[in-house]
Amino acid sequence: MLEPLNLPPYPFKLTDDNGRLSIFDELRKKQIVLTPEEWVRQHFVQYLIREKGYPRALIKLEGGLKLNGLAKRTDIVVFDTEGRKILLVECKAPAVKITQHTFDQAARYNMVHKVPVMAVTNGLAHYYCRIDHTAATYAFLQELPAYPLSY
Repeated sequence: MLEPLNLPPYPFKLTDDNGRLSIFDELRKKQIVLTPEEWVRQHFVQYLIREKGYPRALIKLEGGLKLNGLAKRTDIVVFDTEGRKILLVECKAPAVKITQHTFDQAARYNMVHKVPVMAVTNGLAHYYCRIDHTAATYAFLQELPAYPLSY
């Protein structure tokens, strides 16, 4: 059974193919195998769109990046209308605790992306921070800023 998350419920299109659940990803326009991490990612995307006003067209899922010569994937990157990256979201399965290690992983990805706002979530706990790359500082936020971000 799918675990309830600490995010609003959304009317997802789920398909059961001989015991293998998939979810329709409306951004990528295809069925995706429903893993616990994907369950969180799909909820968070809907949260961004429906609750925080982020335009669908500016959200990219599972984008690639190179970090220390290794190929990595970011879960969610959001752009502004000028094409600048403004938000990086790292999603984990609900069973994965958000630890300093998890946060450090997202921060390493952000060394490449250099976004001003970063989020880390497992669907149950959500952490947000604003990053000042010039001063090399960050500050945790109580909630995710709505679109458009002011930075």
